[in-house]
Amino acid sequence: MGGQGEIDDVYALVREAIVERRCVDAIFGGCRRQLCPHAIGTRDGQPRALFFQFGGGSSRGLAAGGDWRCLPLDGLSAVSVHDGPWRTRAHSEPQHCIDDVDLEIGP
Repeated sequence: MGGQGEIDDVYALVREAIVERRCVDAIFGGCRRQLCPHAIGTRDGQPRALFFQFGGGSSRGLAAGGDWRCLPLDGLSAVSVHDGPWRTRAHSEPQHCIDDVDLEIGP
């Protein structure tokens, strides 16, 4: 979507949100999403983040209570970080979203 500078800006925002346990609002796949980021890094050299999506829309639908999402950062737009209740759910298996983890927190 955006250039490298925009991806770097999104990466920095999401990384800061992980450190501070803050929520992220963004548009991905044409849907506004409410997210809590848990991990950031790359897979096959592409910046990605593992989020717990607790609100908003999704092309696949969103389970009651939320669900895990692995999203490429170049697909996110209108990204904002804000305070709010931190939401998470226990992982049913180890994450496979990111193969080169920069930062990861547990639930």
